[in-house]
Amino acid sequence: MISVVVPTYNEERNIEACLRSITEQTLPRHDIDVIVVDGDSKDRTREIAEPLADTFIVQTSEGVGGARNDGFAVARGEVVATTDADCRPHPDWLKAIQRSFGAPGVVAVTGVLVPFDFGDMGGPEQFAYRLLFDLSNVALVVMSWFGKLHLCGANSAFRRDAFLEAGGYMPLAYADDVEIYKRIRGKGSVRLDTGMKVNYSVRRIRKVGLLRYILLLFKMEWDIMVMGRKPLKGGYARQTYE
Repeated sequence: MISVVVPTYNEERNIEACLRSITEQTLPRHDIDVIVVDGDSKDRTREIAEPLADTFIVQTSEGVGGARNDGFAVARGEVVATTDADCRPHPDWLKAIQRSFGAPGVVAVTGVLVPFDFGDMGGPEQFAYRLLFDLSNVALVVMSWFGKLHLCGANSAFRRDAFLEAGGYMPLAYADDVEIYKRIRGKGSVRLDTGMKVNYSVRRIRKVGLLRYILLLFKMEWDIMVMGRKPLKGGYARQTYE
């Protein structure tokens, strides 16, 4: 069985499509454990998500990483995957994860992202976003040749025991999914599987702005991977995902 943890907050427009893309995988439904961790949504997120999930809990830990940690705490699977409420994993996503963990010593796996949810975005702007993701995926492959990976929270999976032994996600201001790689790799092998694909909504990137987002990516990599910083958050218990 593979558990899938999905953090949510006010995602009534996206959560049903996300959960159906998980429950309708090529992996049999009885081998999938769907966990929704909700940040006390004020819309219809719970009403929509609860019937589609195996477990629905309200987040108690800090930040989006904390929401994922809450999900890991109740997961039934030996392997636990993570994605976001506005994402849609490809139909063979969990089969790819299952295949990757069939190799001995693997403790974490990550995949690639495919942009979607462009809204009213024009053709040239869509091209720029697609190019960014294509280049990012190529960079991920090249980095993997040198044993360096970015465990994106929207598309990663962990052996549950190794994740808990490593201490789970830290309550960082950003890049908690980058930072955890530095700890989990000490527990075993970390791999990239390009067959592990997730459709990734560009709505948040668009809100930030493409150029600013690219600069943020470089800042995160520099701060976490090069400088070894751990930028901590303030005191809040639930992360807004809008």
